Formats: sequence, C-alpha cells, structure tokens
Amino acid sequence: MRWRILALLFLARIGLGLQFQTMASVGDDLSVAFGFDWAGIGVLIGLFMAPGLVLALPAGYWGRFVSDRIMVAAGLGVLALGGGLCALAAGPWSLGLGRVLGGVGFLFTTLYFTKMVADWFDGREIATAMSILVMSWPLGIAMGQLGHAWLAAQWGWRVPFLAASSYTLLAGLAVLWLYRPPAGLPAAQGGAAPSLSPMEWRLILCAAGAWAAFNAAYVVYLSFGPQMLSHHGQSDLAAAGVISLASWLMIFSGAACGQLVDRFGRRSLVLTSCMVAAIAAVLLLGAPAGGPGGGLAASLLFGLVGMAPAGVIMALAGQALRPETRAFGMGVFFTIYYALMMVTPPVAGLLLDKTGAPEAPLWLAAGLFALVVPLGFGFELNKTARVRPAPGQA
Repeated sequence: MRWRILALLFLARIGLGLQFQTMASVGDDLSVAFGFDWAGIGVLIGLFMAPGLVLALPAGYWGRFVSDRIMVAAGLGVLALGGGLCALAAGPWSLGLGRVLGGVGFLFTTLYFTKMVADWFDGREIATAMSILVMSWPLGIAMGQLGHAWLAAQWGWRVPFLAASSYTLLAGLAVLWLYRPPAGLPAAQGGAAPSLSPMEWRLILCAAGAWAAFNAAYVVYLSFGPQMLSHHGQSDLAAAGVISLASWLMIFSGAACGQLVDRFGRRSLVLTSCMVAAIAAVLLLGAPAGGPGGGLAASLLFGLVGMAPAGVIMALAGQALRPETRAFGMGVFFTIYYALMMVTPPVAGLLLDKTGAPEAPLWLAAGLFALVVPLGFGFELNKTARVRPAPGQA
C-alpha cells in the first residue's frame, strides 16, 4: 500500500515543478512583453517562494486541525489558481500576484507531501522513498523546460501557465479522492503542538540549511544555465534541452542514491562526493573554453552525480523529528528553505545584470553547493550525540 501511495504523491507533485518552471521558461518572452531585466525575472521566480517565509510555521501548526489530504488538495488548487492568474496577467503586478498565490499553494503541498511520505515510511527505507518523491520536482521541471518552451513558441507565453495549472488542478482532485493515511497515525486534532527538543532544533536547522542551499543552487543552475549556453552560441531551445538533461537523469540517479544510502550508510561520504561533482559541473558549464560540448558534459555530471543526493538530504528532516512534532518541525524546516530560495534568484539575476558575465550566477551556485557539506556533517555529529549512551551506561 505504501508504494502505491508514494506513486500517487509522486505523480501529483510533478505539478509543482511544472508550475515553478513556467516563469524561467518564458522569461525572454516576458522581457519583450513587459520590459523586464534579468533581476526582474529573478524577482518573479523568487516570489514563488515568498509566502513560505511567513506561512511555513502556521502551515505546520494548522496540520493539528486539518488532515494532510485536505491540505494538499487545497494547496494544489491554489497553485492552479495562481498559474491561471499569471496566464491572464496584463502587467507586472498581476504576474507578481499570481506567483505569490501560486507560492501559497506550493508551500502547503510541499510541506505536507514531505510529511505524508515521512509518516508512511518512518523507519523503513525513508531515504529511498524521499529520493523517489523528490525526483518528481526535477521531472516536472524537465517537462516544463521542454514543454513550456515549445508551447510558448507555438501559442505564446500564456499557454504554459494554463497547461501547468490544468495538471495541478487534476492532481489535487486525485489526491482528494485516492489518498489514505497510514493505519495507526493519530488524526488531526486541535491543541498546542508538542515542542521541539533542543536536539531536534539543532538537527532540523542543519537539515533545513542543507536542503535550502542545495535547492537554491539547483534553481540558479536551471534558471541561468541556459543563458550560459546561449552565450556559447546555442539556440534557446537547444540550451533548454541540454540543461533539462540533468533533471531527467537525476530522476534515476536520485532513486539509486537513496537506495545506496539505505543499504550501506556512509551518508556523509556520499554527500561530500556528490557536492564536489555538482561544483565541478557548474564550473564546467561556465568555463569559456567549455563551449556547447562542455555544457553537455556538465549536465551529464550534474544529473548523474551532483544532484543524486536530493532525497538523502530531504530524508534528514524526517529523521530529525518525532512523529508528534513532525508537522510543526516541517514548518521550521520550510521556513528556512523558503527564506534562501526567495532571495537567491534575485541575487543571481543582479549578479548577471551588474557583471554582464553569464557565468556569474553559476559561481553563486557553486558556493551554495559547497555549503551543503558542513551542514550535512553538522547533522551527523548531532545525531550521533543523540544516540550515544551516557557515561557509565551500557
């Protein structure tokens, strides 16, 4: 049953990546239509994450009163509504409002998708399950990188927003109809949420920082990597195809990496090795001597190795928290995630505008990937301290 539930959540969560990618895919068209520079496009990308900064903690608390199924279905509906508003936008303000509204739906779905999988796989192959769930995000993005560009070329920039909204609306209906919680899980109930222990705070802060830095770097790669390849002479569609290759590959490498860690452990070694590969890939993409061939090699390395530990990092959140603190703890986790995700795209866009160097945003991505390693080690050190017997205890 749990694997069927995971399949349902995976298919529904594809809509998150599909909707998020719309803005980056039609950025050039919006620049022509509304006169945006790349810092402005970065702001619109980042606005998708803005609601999470103020709503993640309340969203975690509201799980005490409303079932996970309702939270996710409603969130997907709001996400579809935000995309529809962007499709009808007549100017920057309505575009921004649509992105913020979509971000509200994205927040609720992201938080409770993660909690649902943690509930179903608590103590059993959680790294594998989280890896599979997390891969729905790059799959949606990869579908959007190719599909949105084609739709925009054929029918204009509004159609990708409508297509993504249609998918997320159908996904919400599917979750509402088909999802069931695991047996024995306490039903949503009012009252104050249990407090996080000091150790849980340390663990969730390390996990959240690692997840936020990892994803922020990935978004910079997706949003500004095509500009680097266009600078080397590739067409916009060809550049989008090369960059999307990494997202397709990580769907398989991520699941394999989660299975590897579940079977053999060595999480810190795997995480460090993969982050070194990710840094090498983004630097290769930005190397002037790399050219189009370097872009293909960079995407292969990035997808096969650099992005493989996505689910392993996400699984840290489930391992940091007790079941009774999981909803609130996920709110803390995603508050930190959204804070970094909101500011990173505008900063990357500003670097590109100020320097005129298409590789400048990729330097930022490399620095963020490097930050994942000490945060991962910090999690391991605190987790080891939690399970270490007290002095004199057997």
